[in-house]
Amino acid sequence: MELAFLHPLYERPGPWASVYVDTSRHTEHTPQERHLTAQAMARELADQGADEATCQAVRHALEDLRHSSEPHGRALFARDGEVVLDPPLARSPQRDWAQWAPLPRVAPLLELAGEDPVCVVAYVDRKGADFELRSALGRDDAGGVTGRQWPLHRTGSVDWSERHFQLRVENTWEHNAAEIADALAVCHEETGADLLILVGDDRERRSVHERLPQRLHDLVAEASRGAGSRLLDEDVEGIRAEHVHDRAAAELERFLAARSPDDEGRASAVEGVPALVEAAREHRIDELLIRPDGPDAHREVWIGEDPDQLAVRRTDLKVLGEQNSWSARADDALIRSAVATDAPALSVSLAPDAPDDAPVGGLGALLRWK
Repeated sequence: MELAFLHPLYERPGPWASVYVDTSRHTEHTPQERHLTAQAMARELADQGADEATCQAVRHALEDLRHSSEPHGRALFARDGEVVLDPPLARSPQRDWAQWAPLPRVAPLLELAGEDPVCVVAYVDRKGADFELRSALGRDDAGGVTGRQWPLHRTGSVDWSERHFQLRVENTWEHNAAEIADALAVCHEETGADLLILVGDDRERRSVHERLPQRLHDLVAEASRGAGSRLLDEDVEGIRAEHVHDRAAAELERFLAARSPDDEGRASAVEGVPALVEAAREHRIDELLIRPDGPDAHREVWIGEDPDQLAVRRTDLKVLGEQNSWSARADDALIRSAVATDAPALSVSLAPDAPDDAPVGGLGALLRWK
């Protein structure tokens, strides 16, 4: 998960209100239920010590969701009477909850909002392709390309007089496949899609796939469909989920290999809070891995005003020259450091068959240098 969208949360000091609500239920009673949820979340924050202005800002923001048709949920992060960030969720939280703490409670986003790949679905045939943008928010037209229209079909004759025509058909197919691949590469750049799904007959899909730039090959999935067929939402969701699992498994495998020391006894990955805190202070985290149910995720660390001011013990911050310090969860403190250095983060729980002891304690990182 790229974390750049979290930057506004670290441009101002805390404390912060963090709220997660489920919007997946839609009945005639939903507006009243969400009104009650808004009041309950504001009351919960007030009980934890949040100021009145921030409680009211959260309540008003949640009231605005009374008639929302969002399929999963919403997170809100507020301070000083203002909701600073309110990302939609790709998965519903197990319950509605609110927290008032020195840092925004962002770690749950890795599972609830982080791995929700935006897809370009390309419906390919011999004449060209139509592109469709799919995300958790729905579908949109993303353009397409029209290739040469003639000749497109071979004849049934095996007469040598037909050979020239057959070669022209082959040339038309190859030309159109190249045009589709070029247009799809441009569409990928314009949309920032995480996944490209090719839909059509086997030969047509394969021809386009082979002509895509090499950098895009790992982002391609294929679905066999006849001409004119469209993918159902559940088809796309299944392909997206498989892509997320494959990527998480690959990153975990890379981490497991990197944590083994080289001939000089140095590793390209670390795990455990003390090692991660040191790597964060030195801006060495290249990718942060978090297992939400790991015991170290909620371990207490100490933070200062700046993202690289964190320590296992409060006295360590004073040694570093930081006079002000607050207690925070290890996962949220490390995510703040990752945001500051443009490092991504990954929920290991998204990887199928992930071992329970990887990373040890539930927190690990691939390093930029040893």
